Parts: sequence; C-alpha cells; structure tokens
Amino acid sequence: MTAPPLRQAPYAVATLFFLLGFNYGSWATRLPALKAQLDLGPAQVGFLLLASGIGAVFSFPVTATLLRRLGAQRCCWLAAAAMPALLVLLGFAPSYPFALAVMVMEGVAAACLNVAMNAQGVEVEVERGRPIMSRLHAVFSLGGLAAALFSALMIRVLPSLALHFVASAVLMWTMLAWAAPRLLPQSPEPPATPRKRFSLPSGAALWLGLAALAGTVVEGSMSDWTALYLKERTGASEQAAALGLAAFTVTMFCARWLGDGWRARWGSAYLLKTGGSVAGVGLAVGLLLGGFWPGLVAFALVGLGVAAVSPCVYIAGAKQGPVALAAVTTTGAVGALLGPPLIGFVAHASHLGWGLAVVAGAALLIATAARRIAW
Repeated sequence: MTAPPLRQAPYAVATLFFLLGFNYGSWATRLPALKAQLDLGPAQVGFLLLASGIGAVFSFPVTATLLRRLGAQRCCWLAAAAMPALLVLLGFAPSYPFALAVMVMEGVAAACLNVAMNAQGVEVEVERGRPIMSRLHAVFSLGGLAAALFSALMIRVLPSLALHFVASAVLMWTMLAWAAPRLLPQSPEPPATPRKRFSLPSGAALWLGLAALAGTVVEGSMSDWTALYLKERTGASEQAAALGLAAFTVTMFCARWLGDGWRARWGSAYLLKTGGSVAGVGLAVGLLLGGFWPGLVAFALVGLGVAAVSPCVYIAGAKQGPVALAAVTTTGAVGALLGPPLIGFVAHASHLGWGLAVVAGAALLIATAARRIAW
C-alpha cells in the first residue's frame, strides 16, 4: 500500500509547478502597467526582462550549493516563499533601478525553485514507477493561464498594480502552505553540473542545442510580449491584452498534457517539424493580418506548436550522453536569457510587430533543426 506522503507528493510538486507559472504570468501580463508606472521605453522593458534572465543564468552555482546543503525540499520552501515577496516589491517599485534589482533576485528565486521542484518530481516519478514529468510541466502552463485570467479580473476590480501583486502573493503563499509539508522529506542530491567551460556543440548536439535555443526564445518571448503587442499594435484594452498570454498558455497546456501520447504515436521528429512550422507560419500570418483576433489566434498556434520542444530535445540529448545534454541545457538557458530582451531591442529600432517576426523565424528554426537531428 502506498504511504500517505507518497500519495500526496505528486500533487504537492504539481502545486509548485503551478505556483511558478502563476508567478511568472502575474508580472508578465502586467508589463504594460509596469511600463506606464515607471515610464519605460521598449528597450528599458527589454533590460528589465534581461535582468531576470541574468539572475536565472548566474544562479546555478548558488542553486547547486543550496541543494547540497539544504536538499530539494528546503530549497523549494525557500524559493517559493521568496518569489511572492519579490512580486510585491516589484508592484511597489519606486524607480527603474529598484525594479531591475528585484527582477535579478526574481530570476535567482525562480531558477532555484525550477531546479528543486524538478528534483522532487524526478524522485516522485521514481518512487511511484509512473511517468509524471510531462504533466507537471503542463501544470506550469496552467499556472500561467490562471495568472492571465486572474490579471484580467484584477485589472477590473483592483486597478492598482501593487494591490494586484499583493493579492497574487497571498494566493501563492497559500499554495506553498499546503504543498510544503507534503513534499518528499528526503531528496537525492542532483547530478553535479559539468565544470568545464562552455564550448559550442557540434554534430547532433549542435542541432539539438539550436532547437532548444529557438524553443526557449519563442516560449519566453511569447510570455513576455503578447500583452504589449495586443495593447500597442492592435489597440486592445489592458484587460483584453492579458488574454494574449491566456491564448498561448491554454494551447501550451493542452499540448503538454497530451504530449507523451503524441510522442509515442508520431515521434519527436514529427512533433517538432510540424509544431515549428505551425507556430512560425501561424505567427507570421497573424502579424501580417494585424488586429486583435488574428493576433490571439496566432499566439494560440504558437503555444500548440512549441509545447513539445523542451521535453523532446532534453530526452534526445540525454540519449546521446551527458556532453550533448549539457550543451542542450546551456543553449536553452541562453535562449531564455537573450530571446525576450532581443525582441525589445528590435521593437525599439522599429516596432513590436517586427520584434515578434523574429519569434516566427525562431519557430521555423525549430522545424529546420528537427530535420537534422538523428532522433
């Protein structure tokens, strides 16, 4: 008979995935309000997103140390408790430099929780003898969707950005209070991060890395820029603009929830070739047509198309050995760091429509790389 803690542990870990998605979606959907509150230009918004990415990338030594000394369970507690507090600080940010500092710390906390909750997820999967990781990542997308819908509601009833973030923080702390005692109490130390310097991958690892890079560029940029695009390029209200992230995350969630079965039926190559093409062509057509509804449909197609990228490329990298997997992980992190701010810089030089055209190109790169990978 399964022990009670093990029965509850999958739901506790899923709650953390939901919490991380909710945190990310909470501030991403309110970028227009934050932009107006601090009187920022597109390039400054790009640097704000870059600050979060820098915090995430350079947090890995800190995260590894905390995991060794505290274990995954305590790291989950620490990071998940810090993120709502940082969200509140962002809502009350009195200046742009203060917001930049908060976003760096937010990146560190999010990266720490991401690693720790995945370590918990792997342990639960091993203990239960059933795969759950794909659906855990789907729950992350569900958290982003919930944040988008909650933001749309809060914009109507609580116009204050700070009060919205306070309400979001209270919800997140409530989730953590339920999940924390139900996590597995002992987590194995995660595999040591390779200490050698990063070098460009070659052969199959190069194409896997490019697919990971393009996938994180698309996913991160869609999450960060959909609301601003709909508001500034289509004239949508702030409340309607928040639905851009909702359209993206709902299709992402559905595809990830069903992704294991699709991969078993059609294979990774087909999923990435078809998905990358659907995402790239769909977004390009939506940008060319212009308007709120074409944009909303395009964002939904992007979510559907890129949902399978991360699980497929990480599984393929693991099959080719630790060097290939390290290359895929590194290039994926670089994409998450550079993609969203790159869109801001392009938008600053022209407009946000051209910025999202870069995202469409990245989606098509996924389809190209999938044809070159020996799955």
